[in-house]
Amino acid sequence: MELSNCPRCGRLFAKAFRDICPACLKEIEQEYERCVAFLREKRHATMHELSEETKVSPRQITQFIREGRISIYQAPNLTYDCEVCGNPIREGHMCESCRNRLVRQIQEAGIAKEPDKGESASGTRAYQAFEPSRDK
Repeated sequence: MELSNCPRCGRLFAKAFRDICPACLKEIEQEYERCVAFLREKRHATMHELSEETKVSPRQITQFIREGRISIYQAPNLTYDCEVCGNPIREGHMCESCRNRLVRQIQEAGIAKEPDKGESASGTRAYQAFEPSRDK
């Protein structure tokens, strides 16, 4: 068994299946239960209200949402921040404008970079930018 320090509390624990210690895992489960109980009572709560009332950090609540443990579809006012600009979003990691900007930058970088004359153009690209809103 591998020994590790818990990234949440710093305690030493025997790492088996989880990256956090059993005490922190229990605390996270209690935080989850508080969030779910509050959302059952007040379905229209915002992230700020949920965090204030349950004393659970917005970061942890966002983690619950991303893990699929808290359904955002049953909580219409619950949003979390875009990882790039901080605007409120309901799905993914980035808002639509940041996603479009990233796609545009990737496309511009692909156009600006020409393959070397000694290399074959086929088989050198691993990824291609995809823009779902573009009509074909």
